[in-house]
Amino acid sequence: MDEMPDQNLDDTRAALAPTLDAMASILPWVGKRTPRRFPLELNQRWQAGCKALEAAWTSRAAADAPPLRPAIFSLLNLAIESADTDCLYLAEALATVADHLEQQPASARLIAALSATCEALLDGNGLENPQLASRAQHFASRLNDALQPSHKPGERSDVVDALFVDDTFEHLDHMREALLVLPIDIYALELDSAELIAHAEQIEMWGIYHQGRELHNFILQLSDASTDSQDQAAESIAHQLDLIEQTLRAVDG
Repeated sequence: MDEMPDQNLDDTRAALAPTLDAMASILPWVGKRTPRRFPLELNQRWQAGCKALEAAWTSRAAADAPPLRPAIFSLLNLAIESADTDCLYLAEALATVADHLEQQPASARLIAALSATCEALLDGNGLENPQLASRAQHFASRLNDALQPSHKPGERSDVVDALFVDDTFEHLDHMREALLVLPIDIYALELDSAELIAHAEQIEMWGIYHQGRELHNFILQLSDASTDSQDQAAESIAHQLDLIEQTLRAVDG
């Protein structure tokens, strides 16, 4: 095989030189971790506090449910310790919700807002989540708005909520029946879950909307799954149906 002429080698090196120089300049940065904004131990306590809050909220109807108010104020103390403005804004909104719930039951709007907030706090890397600031601002504003009487025309009414609850219970019953047949009726599951998601979105029932999206993801896993994987997905679907039913009963209560 003929060797490449020296001139061609020189030309190739010259053409590649800018690219090689650029790569050399960024190599020291490749693989570097983003520096932590908060102490690791504080972030771990924050994540544990978020899990405790979510557990207290989702199990609030159970007889042995952990109290919600201490979970909220524990998170407020951690927000104060973090000295982060956005975390404080969100934690103060949660504390206002706790005070409100001492006086009166939660409205459907507040249930949806608090459910979505608890779910969002579980996502990501806690205090180090790069989207924490925007999420904290969004959910704090949403919680505060949910505490105020709504004057928007066409605002969802108790009648609409009741119709939504009845309709969603029917979808849950259909999906439980679809899980019992052999083979599992995947088409019926997909259809009912899609309708549930669409209806929840229409009336801004965001807590159930997000639960429905997670349910739909489990259902999609059934299509090309092995027998063992299908069994696991079916168990996840049944568990998610139970969670949605718990949320519905809270709205209906």
